[in-house]
Amino acid sequence: MSKNISSIEQLAINTIRTLSIDAVQKANSGHPGMPLGCAPIAYLLYYKLMKHNPSNPKWINRDRFILSAGHGSMLLYSVLHLSGYDLSIDDLKNFRQWNSKTPGHPEFGHTPGVETTTGPLGQGFATAIGMAVARDFLASVFNKDGFNLIDHYIYGICSDGDLMEGISHEAASFAGHHKLGKLIFFYDDNGISIDGKTSITYSDDVRKRFESYNWNVLTINDVNDISELETAAQQARSNSDRPTLIITKTHIGYGSPNKQDSSAAHGAPLGTEEVKLTKKNLGWIYEEDFFVPSEVYEHFAGIRKCGEEAEEMWNKLFISYKEKFPQEAKLFEKIFSNDFGNEWEEKIPVFTEAMATRAASGKVLNAVAKDLPTLIGGSADLAESNNTALKDYKSFSAENRSGRNIHFGVREHSMGAILNGMALYGGVIPYGATFLIFSDYLRPALRLSALMKLRTIFVFTHDSIGLGEDGPTHQPIEQLASLRAIPNVVVIRPADANETAEAWKFAIKHNGGPVVLALTRQKLPCLNRNILSSAEQLKMGAYVLKETSENPDIILMASGSEVDLIFRASEKLEAEGIKVRVVSFPSWQIFELQNEDYKKQILPENVKARLAVEAGVQQGWEKFIGEKGDVICMKSFGASAPDKVLFEKFGFTLDNVVNKAKQLLNK
Repeated sequence: MSKNISSIEQLAINTIRTLSIDAVQKANSGHPGMPLGCAPIAYLLYYKLMKHNPSNPKWINRDRFILSAGHGSMLLYSVLHLSGYDLSIDDLKNFRQWNSKTPGHPEFGHTPGVETTTGPLGQGFATAIGMAVARDFLASVFNKDGFNLIDHYIYGICSDGDLMEGISHEAASFAGHHKLGKLIFFYDDNGISIDGKTSITYSDDVRKRFESYNWNVLTINDVNDISELETAAQQARSNSDRPTLIITKTHIGYGSPNKQDSSAAHGAPLGTEEVKLTKKNLGWIYEEDFFVPSEVYEHFAGIRKCGEEAEEMWNKLFISYKEKFPQEAKLFEKIFSNDFGNEWEEKIPVFTEAMATRAASGKVLNAVAKDLPTLIGGSADLAESNNTALKDYKSFSAENRSGRNIHFGVREHSMGAILNGMALYGGVIPYGATFLIFSDYLRPALRLSALMKLRTIFVFTHDSIGLGEDGPTHQPIEQLASLRAIPNVVVIRPADANETAEAWKFAIKHNGGPVVLALTRQKLPCLNRNILSSAEQLKMGAYVLKETSENPDIILMASGSEVDLIFRASEKLEAEGIKVRVVSFPSWQIFELQNEDYKKQILPENVKARLAVEAGVQQGWEKFIGEKGDVICMKSFGASAPDKVLFEKFGFTLDNVVNKAKQLLNK
């Protein structure tokens, strides 16, 4: 039994436990061990510590809770139900079932009160750190003396697995360096992972590790001592100048007579008989499954009222704020309504000279920054190469929370998750950058961004063999195809500076998932829009850059740096009497959003001769070239040489495009 605890508190904690194991048992699937062990933490947070309003889970100034150990989702669902969120007993009974509000791992947007999608270990931990970045940045922008509009804590639970994952090292280092206070994680230190005791693979001194990251570290010897638990939490709350990790000794499968402290309690139902024995061991006297004693509901009943009162006090504060700071209040309301205005669009430059698309991207960013005051981001230690620095603004740091340039360090994976946390927080437009080849390092975070349909922007430069001498380790070959394969991700590879400007316009306005900008290191000519179609047509995903007649003999299509190549090839072919349509194809995903009439207009079915050109693998182009088309692409890794040599050696030449086109026409 728990120590230093009242009978009603014990009953409430055990209700969280029994609801959790009942749901896992009914689903015949799930993870009962973590909810049994960590129920006291969930109770303490939701009942005693957190400022939250079940009537409005999206209240801006709420405390956030992140269950990074997402496999323990029933812990969260049980406490949300008891706290009065829109989650019924029937929802708990439908755990892990089709179309339920209680999926196997917490999913943002499916369940009221779930702040982020978790399950891939380490992601929730790093995402919470991104929320802290957004919170502190926006607080620096809007808070005034006597008017702390944004003033709250971010809590979480992480597991052994979370802390083993490399992303936790990256993110913890970032958070400690930036002294992100009011960020408190409980570490579920139960000594068990799926393969058995963690000692077979894990002997880190977690205290020393996190102290070296500049975290405040506390230890609780028994999670069931609610008094010790609360004392540590209050001590963490009082230390707001850096993040806190509370190492919490727990027992996986607590109360299960045959599975406690065993990996058998981790990822499978306890079994009908073991559930009965566990309930008996916990002193649970009720036979009915999914039973909540009336006194427990009464115990939790005040949470909703307290939350509503807290939000009402905040609303009154905001009314006063609005009277005293009308401009700031107007901006506050707009950005948290996802309205970033359109004044910035007028500042986007028009380009006439040749430049790398990464350089054009940097110019666009700096042109719109003033009119988008909550556009904030940076690079994984490549700002100069990625051209992502906002030149008129300072760096976000422990000393300056208002800085808009974030130095993520060589931490691509945590950068991706931090961007997710910032987007989830709301009010900001977050972006992050690295080389396209290193998108592989952050892919899990990008995938979660897509799953949650977040407004994140990824700037991936050095997009092909065109980066040259750095060689095949740095030359992305398969990355475009792999990124295009992720649902909800919009990949844009602009052909010149003006398409890059339009790509940024799309990215900033887009909702429904992340946008990837794939940009060149090498200079590209600025396509002559006086004789060619406007770059504004990028919004269609693919468009006719240069038309020949209503009945072209062949369609040449390409993305990015290869568009100029096919344009020049078209001129040579037309000099020989061949009618060529040139299609700039910056984004497959945007093109797929268009209606069928438009798609057929760009790629008419009667034109069978189609040639695509792209300095990446062929995969995916088959859909657009049809049965009789062909692709000039990369069929191997690149090599170390100047970019012009590489394009020649790998077949991205005028003569090769012309010859391939003629071969298609002669089939």
